[in-house]
Parts: sequence; C-alpha cells; structure tokens
Amino acid sequence: MVQFAEMDQQVTLFEQMEDRGGPVVLINKFNVRPDETDKLLAAWAADAAVMQRQPGYISTQLHRGIGGSCVFLNYAVWESAEHFKRAFSNPEFQNQLGHYPSSAVASPHLFRKVAVAGICVG
Repeated sequence: MVQFAEMDQQVTLFEQMEDRGGPVVLINKFNVRPDETDKLLAAWAADAAVMQRQPGYISTQLHRGIGGSCVFLNYAVWESAEHFKRAFSNPEFQNQLGHYPSSAVASPHLFRKVAVAGICVG
C-alpha cells in the first residue's frame, strides 16, 4: 500500500480538494526502492487507467528521475479540483492504492498556473 506524505506542511491535499476554481494540475512525486520500480510502474498504470475514465480528467504524464533515480513524478491535468476529488474518492481508485509496493511514498499536491509578466501566462 502506498504511503502518503504531504508536499506542503501548511495546506493538505484534502483541503485543496475543497477549492471550486477552474483547471488544476496534480503533481505527485513518488519515491520507491530500486527493487520495486517495476511494481510501482504497474500500479501507477492501473490507477491511471481508472483516472482516465473519470469525468473532468484531461491528461497525465509520468516522469522518472535520470541517472538511476527511483523518484517518479506524475503530472495530471483536471478540469477542476472538484473533479479530481470525485475521482480520488472513487472506490475503484481507492482500491488501486493497495497495489503499490510497500516502499512507495506519494506526495500529491494540486497546483494552478501563475502568470508572471513577460515570462508565462496564467
């Protein structure tokens, strides 16, 4: 079963899921032991397949640290925090969490784009 560690000590993921604004990006960092990377990939693929079928899902991409790193980063786009909350609470998804390797630690957090003049748009 995956363990959870908050990315932000001030605002929890569950508090974020109460937001009612527009599009959000889920960033989820996973750490896992080297001997369990294949199990992490299989578990992530299965839970991503569940999420893809949920209302409000837009896209996802998994990344792995280079140079033998066992840190993975999932980037997923949702129409809203409310859509993500419903998907996260879905019993089918919750069941998938039990398939992660015992060393897996996930740090999910929701983000929204920020405009910085002359650099990027909001």
